[in-house]
Amino acid sequence: MIFVFDLDGTICFKGKPLTQEICDALNVCKQQGHEIVFASARPIRDLLPVLPEDFRHYRMVGGNGAFTYADQEIKTRTFTAEAVNHIKQIIETNQLTYLIDSDWDYSYTGNRHHPIFRNLDPEKSAVNQPLAQLSKITKIVLFTRDQAIKQQLEKLSVQVYEHGDEELMDISPIGIHKVEGLRQLGILPGEFIAFGNDQNDLELFQNAKYSVCVGEHPIKEHASTSIRIEDVPFKIKEISELYQQRGLILES
Repeated sequence: MIFVFDLDGTICFKGKPLTQEICDALNVCKQQGHEIVFASARPIRDLLPVLPEDFRHYRMVGGNGAFTYADQEIKTRTFTAEAVNHIKQIIETNQLTYLIDSDWDYSYTGNRHHPIFRNLDPEKSAVNQPLAQLSKITKIVLFTRDQAIKQQLEKLSVQVYEHGDEELMDISPIGIHKVEGLRQLGILPGEFIAFGNDQNDLELFQNAKYSVCVGEHPIKEHASTSIRIEDVPFKIKEISELYQQRGLILES
């Protein structure tokens, strides 16, 4: 079976690398013969640094589906030029700060004390470019909760995820989400077990054979089960061992 793991708030906390306890649980899962895939809102650039070296060759989905990573090759899906121009107009009109990703470099104008900045390019392998210098636009974060702006965005060919606790809107090209990223890797609905914790994991939960929501988030209504953060390592080992030893097929 394929096990798909979101990172932040699911197996990675406060932007820090995976704990040894989480790594041990993932290794148990791997030893049971399962494949581990990571699916994060982070671009691959920011996803790799929180993983131990021996996990960095696993297949991954980044940017909520805008990036895929396999055989150490990154592939991207980008916004249309029309969508980018409209979003730039919204930014200028409302004087918004932002994080905008290209295939590797980025443009950041937000507060340097914001949690998202602490997770940004931790290995300093990219360049913070002026927005006009980015040739490809793969993912956009606007630092606002303004619902009028959200309504403007929803009229465009984009996917909007709202993160109220961080006062931001996470924007991807239309039709791009984590399940679409998995599809680009050849992983189809019903072929995976998913662990997640936030709104951008909705498609994962809706298409997984079995899904686990970590923490008290409204998205848990769409998961097969929900657990506390401290129970994540146990749950990973429990499901992987049951599936391997007894051929258990978990149903949503």
